[in-house]
Amino acid sequence: MSKLRIGLGVDFHQLVEGRDFWLGGVLVPHHKGALGHSDADVLLHAICDAMLGAASLGDIGVHFPDTDNTYKNIDSKILLQRTMELVAAKGYQVVNIDSTLCLQAPKIKPYVPQMQETIARILNIPVEDVSIKATTTEQLGFVGREEGVVAYANVLLEK
Repeated sequence: MSKLRIGLGVDFHQLVEGRDFWLGGVLVPHHKGALGHSDADVLLHAICDAMLGAASLGDIGVHFPDTDNTYKNIDSKILLQRTMELVAAKGYQVVNIDSTLCLQAPKIKPYVPQMQETIARILNIPVEDVSIKATTTEQLGFVGREEGVVAYANVLLEK
């Protein structure tokens, strides 16, 4: 009998001039980038939190705190890999991911296939099991004013 667990992750980052904009492990050309201790990849952070939550392992801040210089400017693909190792140590594997990015700009449709491939490769799952959607907030709130970016992720784990 399989044991399924679902997790929800969410992450927010401020957008600022002079930073690279990493989303889903892909460098997306934009005049602003996400501000954070690491590379501030909101999508990978939300996926990490969803995986950790599903496995009852706390959250990304517990395992990779922003007070630890070990993680200063770290590539979030490394954090995703380490999260996968933590989840696997509890006997779980990822079944699928469904995620949504909330940002006014830039349009990310051209980058989604590369994001899916990157995430699928790290998690050792088929590309078709990684869903990435995007929406604007119709110019409402901090996302609509291009002051920040938000990502939501649901992850299904199986033991």
